[in-house]
Amino acid sequence: MPEGVNRVDGRSERWRAHRVARRAEFVDAAFAALAEHGPRAGMAEIAAAAGVSKPRLYRHFADKAELFGAIVDRTSRMLWERLEPALTEPAPIHQRVRQALEAYLGLVDEHPQVFRFLGARRRLELGDGADPVAEDKKVLAAVIATIFTDELRARKADSGGAEVWAHGIVGAVEAATEWWLERRTMSRESLTEYLTVLLWSAVDGALRTEGIVLDPDQPVAVSERTLRLLSEHD
Repeated sequence: MPEGVNRVDGRSERWRAHRVARRAEFVDAAFAALAEHGPRAGMAEIAAAAGVSKPRLYRHFADKAELFGAIVDRTSRMLWERLEPALTEPAPIHQRVRQALEAYLGLVDEHPQVFRFLGARRRLELGDGADPVAEDKKVLAAVIATIFTDELRARKADSGGAEVWAHGIVGAVEAATEWWLERRTMSRESLTEYLTVLLWSAVDGALRTEGIVLDPDQPVAVSERTLRLLSEHD
């Protein structure tokens, strides 16, 4: 290959790496602006937090929707990094429920304004486009449904309710979290405890309708299907 082509490729790769790093810095600034100004923070506040002008910010993000997508991507990666151990490590189901809630609510508590922003602005920013927040919820519900299905089928029980129960669980946690972010009338620890009771009762009750009684302290293995779902999401 001609030497000049190698030099061009090298410059292109360095420029690409620079743009990736710069965009990450602007997402850092967005997190800082949201923490300071709340979910109404706009491009001007984010540019100020980054120490640049708005036109310079727009060199890296075509519009607000693209920056919104980058914030969602960052939040999604952080969330799945924390959730994955609770969803994949063999542990009693009751312990898994608590660990997953602690992971999720811990991240929400660290970045409350980011989560309020995601809840309040995602429809406005994306319009009729794809909703990556909804996609994350679908994946999580699919993982929970797979866990339900595996337990039911292993015992020759009907698994028809698995997806309904899974989406109900995800929706209940989301609604309770949004309420907590607005009201803050209890500690994160109390919210975790109440939701653990709710979710464990839901899991236990749903399985009992199919004649399955789980020991809350009995470790439950993680299926290859669950691991594959998480791997595909990554």
